[in-house]
Amino acid sequence: MTYSLVVYDPDLEAWGVGVASKFLAVGAVVPHAKPKVGAIATQAMANAKFGPLGLEMLKERTAKEVVEALIASDPLREQRQIGVVDRFGNPYAFTGGKCKEYANHILGNNFSVQGNILASPEVLEAMAKELEGRGPLHLRVLRALEAGERMGGDRRGKQSAAILIVKEGAGPGGGDKYVDIRVDDSPEPVEELKRLMKMWESYFLTRI
Repeated sequence: MTYSLVVYDPDLEAWGVGVASKFLAVGAVVPHAKPKVGAIATQAMANAKFGPLGLEMLKERTAKEVVEALIASDPLREQRQIGVVDRFGNPYAFTGGKCKEYANHILGNNFSVQGNILASPEVLEAMAKELEGRGPLHLRVLRALEAGERMGGDRRGKQSAAILIVKEGAGPGGGDKYVDIRVDDSPEPVEELKRLMKMWESYFLTRI
């Protein structure tokens, strides 16, 4: 019911998650990230505990090791989907065999895109292409969500979207949340996210 991405930008030394879904307040469940540790997106029949548990594991393990550890003893693993990028930028993902079609993931250079109940494979392909491009991390994440939506996104429709990017000490007030914007319920959540991103740039970008 969701398409998402996890990404690491070595130049900015930042980790990010972008997500959109036909699900209320998806930003409260899917994205998890910690600077110098990594980023996680947990979705499909999401296990919210995968976020904090996975980030703790990422302090010492690779993305692949963390994903394998999280799903190893999970009786519902075939209904789960998870994407992880670790502190070095290594991506890894898992799509359970019982995730609703179309469901899959693509691993790229410092990123993973994943989704379930998608309109088509082109959703993930378009997202990956945007992340492979140039430009500031926050705009590449936003463009990837826009690209996924143009290809049909979540085939059930639209409702919510979110972007979380963490960079140590670079957020408002000296916090680690460089970008933390979300749309919980809207007929056009990605478009609304784009409006909020412009506001974020105006309020915070020139001050960081």
